[in-house]
Amino acid sequence: MLMKLDNIALTGRVLGVLLYAPPESDECRALLATMADPVWLAEWPYGENQAAAQLIAEGIKDQQSETLCEAYQRLFVGPYALPAPPWGSVYLDKENVLFGDSTLRLRKWLRNNGIDTQREQNEPEDHLGTLLMMAAWLAEEQQGRLLQALLSQHLLPWAPRFLSLLEQHAVHPFYLGLAQLAQSTLSAWAEQCSEPVVELELHF
Repeated sequence: MLMKLDNIALTGRVLGVLLYAPPESDECRALLATMADPVWLAEWPYGENQAAAQLIAEGIKDQQSETLCEAYQRLFVGPYALPAPPWGSVYLDKENVLFGDSTLRLRKWLRNNGIDTQREQNEPEDHLGTLLMMAAWLAEEQQGRLLQALLSQHLLPWAPRFLSLLEQHAVHPFYLGLAQLAQSTLSAWAEQCSEPVVELELHF
């Protein structure tokens, strides 16, 4: 099955922003306004995601005991231990550290292929949101070979584990639905990837 780059560009950009940026950011607010009505699901190219779309819409209404911003803070910022850390090296390195060996391998791969992540601060390149937006950019640039390498070597080996933990601990319906939507989408990406996903031991 051939990878449809337009579909990856669309879904990678949406999921990447929502899993990376705080809900009050300009990028997120625009997407939240669109996704408040599940009609967007008709444009989503992967899987049956009606339940996820309903959860997302419910969470955007922000009528929960925990606000969307509070849920983002708890799940992605802290101050307490994150139940589902969004960085690859936490899963791929035995010490569960940031900037671990897997991050350094990714950094070398990016440098060797002339890819600039344009990060605003000193943060690891292997944040799932960053990698999803990078996949979207490679798809937009028609860089199919590099996209397949990014997915098979640096994203798909650990992302399903993160999304599974996010789904278990999300509590807030928005992030529960988002985890389900991302899981089904990445599963479709893996099916379309002609390079086999590298099997790496996970430590978290």
